Amino acid sequence: MYKLEDLEVWRITRALRIKVSMLCKKFPIAEKYRLTDQLIRSSRSVHNNIAEGFGRYHFQENIQFNRQARGSLFETMDHLICAFDEGFIDKNELTEYVTEFENCLHKLNAYILYLKKAKQTNTNDTNNQ
Repeated sequence: MYKLEDLEVWRITRALRIKVSMLCKKFPIAEKYRLTDQLIRSSRSVHNNIAEGFGRYHFQENIQFNRQARGSLFETMDHLICAFDEGFIDKNELTEYVTEFENCLHKLNAYILYLKKAKQTNTNDTNNQ
């Protein structure tokens, strides 16, 4: 994998970020510096941390940035639940976001596991030489 755009977890979290951004445009103006701002920032953080980890070229740093991305993903989901609680989105919309959240979480956890295994393999190969 040579390009960030080739990374599936980056692509699906990018799609989530775009969807969240479009959703926030429907929120009341009074929420601009409240829920809207927090939701946009957390969804961007998921996407950005994956990108930053990818650019580190070191397994442990990449793993740590992806763990931070996972935390931001949970934060984004919590903000979406708040949006539901406040009546800004309905149950069907929340259900759609829960499905996307679970997909992103699955891919992110799989990527972290892949990085852990690659780190271990790389360490073993270095020790055997």
